Amino acid sequence: MKKIITIFAAAATLISVFRSDPQTAAHCAKKPDISARAAVLITADTGETVYSLNSDVKLPMASTTKIMTTLLCLESGDLYEEFTVDSDAIRVEGSSMGLQEGDTVTKYALCCGMLLPSGNDAANAAAVRIAGSIEAFAELMNSRAAEIGMTRTCFVTPSGLEGEGHGSSAYDMAILAREALKNELFRDICSSRSISLKFGNPPYERSLYNTNKLLSMYDGVYGVKTGFTDEAGRCLVSACERGGVELICVTLNDKNDWNDHIAMYEYGFGAVKKEQVRLPDGIDADAAGGESDKLALTAENGYIELCSVDGKLPEVQYTVISPPFVYAPVSAGEECAQLKVSCGGREITRIPLKAKEDYPVKSRKNSEKRSFIQKIFDKLGKLFS
Repeated sequence: MKKIITIFAAAATLISVFRSDPQTAAHCAKKPDISARAAVLITADTGETVYSLNSDVKLPMASTTKIMTTLLCLESGDLYEEFTVDSDAIRVEGSSMGLQEGDTVTKYALCCGMLLPSGNDAANAAAVRIAGSIEAFAELMNSRAAEIGMTRTCFVTPSGLEGEGHGSSAYDMAILAREALKNELFRDICSSRSISLKFGNPPYERSLYNTNKLLSMYDGVYGVKTGFTDEAGRCLVSACERGGVELICVTLNDKNDWNDHIAMYEYGFGAVKKEQVRLPDGIDADAAGGESDKLALTAENGYIELCSVDGKLPEVQYTVISPPFVYAPVSAGEECAQLKVSCGGREITRIPLKAKEDYPVKSRKNSEKRSFIQKIFDKLGKLFS
């Protein structure tokens, strides 16, 4: 069991800010005129909204659904174990990675097949392999969505082909992409323009190509996923990095999605800046076995970098995570706890907390002295009572 002590710090009052950019004037560029039915642009570090258009409206999101399917597949393990695809699962319409009955694949290959050519066959094959059925896998998708904080989302199919109630909001898809991009393998796959791998019966080498043209249209783009159905229209989730700032962009039902994403990034990189934020002072943990019942802790750097939007930093919450007691002896510089940094309920990072000074074992002489004094006070207490 871990003891958690929460320290709430409003950015405007309890933290000190050191601007990494001398420019302090608020961003005043005109917001882009977007043709999407819904759109959002957020910062990848904290999930703060930079631009929004109907971002909370639930809409069909087509094959961007496969972001969740791929994430669950990567998290399920055994990625390189070969198996034969379910013959019923791969009988599905629409885009395909080319699976046929009797093919031998790996989960890793299916992830590549979902994120690059947007294979519906790959999504169904992964769902059945992981959960046993499409319906059971949809339950896993919705459970994971709840963990992420996707409040306007319902997954019915792993591929994004419409099912009754299947849909999400632009903002939900943005925070899903934010979560998925924390997985290094997901990020590596979705940023690849092409991947060569083996599958088939027997397996043979072939190449899969990414449908995301934005990877070659705009510098810094490294993902994420395209989508299209007649009902959903063109859907696109992308991510881009410039000067240490990472942004995630989503458009749903957008006929001009490539250009709209570029316009939103141009606006966003003018509005978002990196800031240095001082961590709180006076952090300690409960301790035992030493002269004091508290152990002073410190973070090595003393600050973190966060993105501000139009000069405004998000409100940050700090949580000290430590064992119930840190027991003596402890040497100065020894890691004893962690500082969890959150924003809007979303964890951003964890920072090691180290002992500020030595915490030796309480000497026997002092212990006996304190015990004698304590006995006197106990007797006095009984006398006066």
